[in-house]
Amino acid sequence: MLKPTKQIIDFFFRNLLRNHLPAVFAVLKTIYYGYRRLTGSHRLKKRLNQRPWKITLGASGTYDTGWIPTDIYELNITKESDWKRFFSCNSIDAMIAEHVWEHLSSEDAVLAAKNCYRYLKPGCCLRVAVPDGFHPDPEYIRNVKVGGIGPGADGHHVLYTYKTLTDVLESVGFRVCVREYYDEFGRFHCEEWELERGMVYRSARRSNGGHILLNASLIIDAFKMFQEKGDASSE
Repeated sequence: MLKPTKQIIDFFFRNLLRNHLPAVFAVLKTIYYGYRRLTGSHRLKKRLNQRPWKITLGASGTYDTGWIPTDIYELNITKESDWKRFFSCNSIDAMIAEHVWEHLSSEDAVLAAKNCYRYLKPGCCLRVAVPDGFHPDPEYIRNVKVGGIGPGADGHHVLYTYKTLTDVLESVGFRVCVREYYDEFGRFHCEEWELERGMVYRSARRSNGGHILLNASLIIDAFKMFQEKGDASSE
């Protein structure tokens, strides 16, 4: 009697589970994503009743008072269809994205920048902070590089320098001001930046005199200078 029972168990685990578990997980993932998208969209629409529209992209639960958090579930920044669900062209007062762009492919980085430019008000700012590829500390680079060992680095697609991130942002029309960065020679540069445009938590300013090497980000303010045509502002 034991042998048939063992064969049934073996058949169940080796065949049914092995063949169908991926499909089950795929269905559960779809249900979870749909739930997060539905509830996230509902929260975001309620939050958009406040003005001004200062948007934290890829917030992951971290955002300051007066800022409206978004995550990929309700606003995938690479998809204009998601932007259109909530915003009109030239309607957003400010945006900040701290350690988001490195999680995008090179192609998606440009798409995201185009969408931000399109929906930002003229004269307003997108503040972008990413790990700094010219950082002189080898341990820092080991943590943040593509395939690095630091938290979240398994999702990194690009390690930017002030040159390469500037190229991405300028390619879609932004005028760029680099606020904090290391240059090719390992020298740190820091220019004053206004808190009103968003706090970057991984920054020399936030370190309060601590070890800049451990807290540094490449920080760029990207300004939209001209109004997009073909879409009225929501104001």
